[in-house]
Amino acid sequence: MTDQLLNDRDVRFQLYEMLDTQSLLQRPRYAEHDLGVFDATLETARTLAQQYYAPHNQKGDANEPTFDGAKVHLIPETKVAWDAFAEAGFLAAHHDYDDGGLQLPEVVLRACMAYFNAANIATVGYSFLSIAAANLIKSFASAELRERFLPPMLAGRFSGTMAMTEPGQGSALGDLRTSAKPAADGTYRISGSKMFISGGDHELTDNIVHMVLARLEGAPAGVKGISLFLVPKFLVNADGSLGARNDVALAGLLHKMGYRNTTSTVLSFGEKDGAVGYLVGEANHGLAYMFQMMNEARVGVGLGAASLGYQSFVHALDYARQRPQGRLPGNKDPHSPQVRIIEHADVRRMLLQQKVYAEGSLSLCLYASSLVEDSHTAADAIQRREAAELLDLLTPVVKSWPSRYGLLASEIGVQVLGGSGYTREYMLEQLYRDNRLNPIHEGTEGIQAIDLLGRKLGPRGGDGYGLFLSKVHKAVAEATQDCNCVLLATALRSALRIVERLTADMQQLVAAKPDIGLSNATVFLDVFSKLVLGWNWLCQAQVASRALRAGASGSEADFYRGKLQAARYFMDWELAGLEGQARLLSTTNRICFDMRDSWF
Repeated sequence: MTDQLLNDRDVRFQLYEMLDTQSLLQRPRYAEHDLGVFDATLETARTLAQQYYAPHNQKGDANEPTFDGAKVHLIPETKVAWDAFAEAGFLAAHHDYDDGGLQLPEVVLRACMAYFNAANIATVGYSFLSIAAANLIKSFASAELRERFLPPMLAGRFSGTMAMTEPGQGSALGDLRTSAKPAADGTYRISGSKMFISGGDHELTDNIVHMVLARLEGAPAGVKGISLFLVPKFLVNADGSLGARNDVALAGLLHKMGYRNTTSTVLSFGEKDGAVGYLVGEANHGLAYMFQMMNEARVGVGLGAASLGYQSFVHALDYARQRPQGRLPGNKDPHSPQVRIIEHADVRRMLLQQKVYAEGSLSLCLYASSLVEDSHTAADAIQRREAAELLDLLTPVVKSWPSRYGLLASEIGVQVLGGSGYTREYMLEQLYRDNRLNPIHEGTEGIQAIDLLGRKLGPRGGDGYGLFLSKVHKAVAEATQDCNCVLLATALRSALRIVERLTADMQQLVAAKPDIGLSNATVFLDVFSKLVLGWNWLCQAQVASRALRAGASGSEADFYRGKLQAARYFMDWELAGLEGQARLLSTTNRICFDMRDSWF
């Protein structure tokens, strides 16, 4: 089995040729960096991922966390990996120097995270959530809370979680029942139960900081009455030392088909006198604050799915290049040597499909990360606002498309290996199981679809849609001037027309009849996402074409030709069903909506 995590050449292509990440060095925040710093950071991430994460990926899967009634037990390699990640500075990498960070661009950090995801998605889950929780505290908590909790979180002594979901209440956050009562000392007492809390209990760190959604007594019903609280596992004294155990108890561990080395927990708050919680920001604004962490997690889940799909592609490609089997159909000589299975056309078809899904997903996620960066550090307010608007529109796509098609890349990988792919001796079966969680994580496809069609493209939506359309139109116009890309541009122009008409139809339907209009929103999400990915692949093809025209040769030319061929595949095959899907949506097909419970 290969120890390769991602295609390093593709990572460089995405960062430096697609996204022009080196131009960030012109921004004041990164003036002290250079490309050598970015490259060294990526190399450190890849090395740590290979040395401390990949070796115990299968062991962590086979030896799930256990709870003895007092403590959670993980395989010891998990703690070693956490410490290596923290000591290398990755928990604080994107924070300012003054806060102990490396002042690293967001897009470079996320490229680093892709290596860790590919090596061991379950173990890196603890870090992923801790980074997001620290970002939430930095954005909205009081100065006192930031001073008390951020330094140990950035140093790796404390970890963090997101505590939203409750038993019986998943995405319907407006119905949550966890309560918060004010105490005389200005804190609050939190009571309730949360479940599916990843990283909710473990012994990796001295403390765990839970970011908890709860409802104050007398708060408005629904989402307008939700507040956000910081609830530590152990109380923290003013001098930073640990105090008493807070009234937060592990009620049990959940057992998943994948991500097994990440504890999935049921937590009880306030079984005794109530868990001490600290209000973050203003009362009844908690969901608005939590959306920062949710959206960061959604992009992160997309990146995780992309990384697992990519790892599946890497393993399948390596296997196909080594595994001899059979002869080509035109060869009737039984004495001739067998060929490697990559020489069979159907295997190349599967590998090309994997390549399109894996590389397209990674490219999309890194583009989203570049929008996060631009929304904070772009040169002027207009650029920052436009980046934020475009990111807001595309977040449902970034979360859902890699989760769906990255999973399909993992499934195809199992098929490429045949019987071997179904065995635990190879990574593919675990990669598939790990990846199957991502279409559910941080909002199902249906939730993302309703967000896209009902909000992002609805009357409350921003300017993101117009910005997106202008970028696609510009890319199509430019590509028609390139002999290598003109047919790709023609195909994408047709898809663009279909989606523009469909979006207008669906906006009218949702405004008039929201229940019917949103009943097939997931199909609309798929259609819209294919346009987004088609645009992405056209952009990749344009970069590749310019490089070939500039004289790329040898392995570099092969790399760029592979990009062009992948773009051709996407335009010819992945966009092929777009018109039929759009027709069903535009004609308000009610078959699914009219189905009744009793008819099943």
